[in-house]
Amino acid sequence: MVKVKICANKNIEEAQMCLNAGADIIGILVGQEHTSNDFVNKETAKEIVEYVNGRCDISLVTHLTNADEIIELTEFIGNNIIQLHSDINETEVEKIVNKLPNIKLVRLIHVASDGTICTNYAEMKYADYYLLDSFNLKTNQVGGTGLTHDWNKSNELIKKLNKPTFLAGGLNPDNVKEAIKTAEPYGVDVNSGCKNEFGKKNAEKVQLFVSNAKGI
Repeated sequence: MVKVKICANKNIEEAQMCLNAGADIIGILVGQEHTSNDFVNKETAKEIVEYVNGRCDISLVTHLTNADEIIELTEFIGNNIIQLHSDINETEVEKIVNKLPNIKLVRLIHVASDGTICTNYAEMKYADYYLLDSFNLKTNQVGGTGLTHDWNKSNELIKKLNKPTFLAGGLNPDNVKEAIKTAEPYGVDVNSGCKNEFGKKNAEKVQLFVSNAKGI
């Protein structure tokens, strides 16, 4: 069954929405360097982790590229996954792996709207999972763009990669079934697709997204 990650949770209420819906992974954004309204401070992230208390996996999603900062955050927050949502040097990644050997790493691969792969993933020495995500140069967004990319091209790449791969970028309750059938990912990751018109996470959308994804 496809794994489902609900990203950009800002508080306990939103984390509970994810738990109620049966999400496998809750994403919390800490350490911002690009445009986004979804980041929280490390204290809020720690509160969410303590509230969840092992009922699902917790992924720290960060733009940071300094290993020491990322390690310090993880040790403080208590997450069991780190999503490196940046162009981080592999020597820094190696430091993280050596210091936190039990933490799973998700590595970002940027995909343009036409399916062009814009990240040299072959240079990534350390990864437990990959994440294919859209980006928006106009707004300086490296995630949470609401933009899809060519899922057929994603499927071609997923078949080549030697790690379980998550699909992200413009997913929502209405298109997630088609995305899964086309790209055949290990998991799906949603942010803006589960928000209402005010930019707040919507419980009905979260529930529908998880149900539709896991119904494949």
